[in-house]
Amino acid sequence: MQSKPHAPTRRTVLQGAAALGGASLFPGIAMAQSTALETKAAKLGFIALTDAAPLFVADEKGFFKKHGMTEVEVLKQSSWGATRDNLVLGSKSNGIDGAHILTPMPYLITTGAVTANNVQVPIHILARLNLGGQGISVGNEYKDLKVGLDTKAFRKALLDKRVKTGKAVNAAMTFPGGTHDLWIRYWMAAGGVDPTRDINTIVVPPAQMVANMKVGSMDTFCVCEPWNLQLIHQKIGYTAITTSEMWMNHPEKAFAMRADYVQANPNATKALLKAVMEAQMWCEDPKNRAEVAEICARRRWINAPVEDIVDRIKGNFDYGTGRVENDSKFQMRYWKDQASYPFQSHDLWFLTENQRWGYLPPNIDTKALIAKVNREDIWRTAAKELGVAAKDIPASTSRGVEKFFDGKVFDPANPKKYLDSLEIKYVKAA
Repeated sequence: MQSKPHAPTRRTVLQGAAALGGASLFPGIAMAQSTALETKAAKLGFIALTDAAPLFVADEKGFFKKHGMTEVEVLKQSSWGATRDNLVLGSKSNGIDGAHILTPMPYLITTGAVTANNVQVPIHILARLNLGGQGISVGNEYKDLKVGLDTKAFRKALLDKRVKTGKAVNAAMTFPGGTHDLWIRYWMAAGGVDPTRDINTIVVPPAQMVANMKVGSMDTFCVCEPWNLQLIHQKIGYTAITTSEMWMNHPEKAFAMRADYVQANPNATKALLKAVMEAQMWCEDPKNRAEVAEICARRRWINAPVEDIVDRIKGNFDYGTGRVENDSKFQMRYWKDQASYPFQSHDLWFLTENQRWGYLPPNIDTKALIAKVNREDIWRTAAKELGVAAKDIPASTSRGVEKFFDGKVFDPANPKKYLDSLEIKYVKAA
């Protein structure tokens, strides 16, 4: 007689699974994944802008600690160039693991387009930090024009100045190929201003915008708050537009991490993301907006007078021209309108615009690049674990067709058609 085989014990199952590298001995039965944090530490960079508020709040209100990330350092960067350099270094080399960042930058760093010696450093976008909320400002030299969405008269004034004075006419942004660069180029080009031939587009760190406008280094600039409102308070210039007037609820900053950090610390990454998402919800609540402004104003964060911050955080815009809008529909969104979800279609627009201005080659495989950089899958998992309502989790990775103030249309299914429709562009040869 054959003896009956012994039923497997829990110990033999675990031993067998270990021998198979953790795989289940039974088809269709998965072994439980560990939820333990691989690390409680992360170094996160930020620039002194109000759209970094979710990181400030996650730190100040204990959201990082709530999710077990008790050793998070949120570190001020002097410029977007410094953010790039410190991401390339990584925290093991005294740099940073992740950052509040201009949405195109993870792509420009991953491809090596903006790094020293074109070194490719893979970066993952985990969330969008906000929608809208940027401003384009103009010096008081052009106050009579009351420049707004239409830049045709402004173009004539700029070209006349260049001819009469022989001096360069400058439009300032914060990083080549970054969001502010793309907004000011789009705005200018829509009115017939060639941002490469007609004027100079220069790089100035956000916190230095007002001082540079004061000494006449620039005629116009694009940046986030509080620098647009501070310009008005110092009687140096005025707000031409807030950027959601160009593209309603456009994507802006992202929360991104080095890919090697994400790979080595998947649970810690998710914990960081949950903390940031909860902070975004907190920032969005109207009853918290005054406190958001007060937190932003603190020395360790933006270090600016709260009166330069609070109005626009609350959605109240005095453009400095007599135009005033309270509770504006163009105000920054931190969570509402699916502000946190990193739509792949938006990343495609940023890549297409970087191709438009010659920062990226036209033959780049955008689909493969987005799949490499955009980790909306982690966002979805984090959202479900946080108990985010199903209606607040997008059904698609695309927000669909986007419409701009000048009538242009971006269909994510056909980015070439959009690019072909733009009259002013500098597409680099393949």
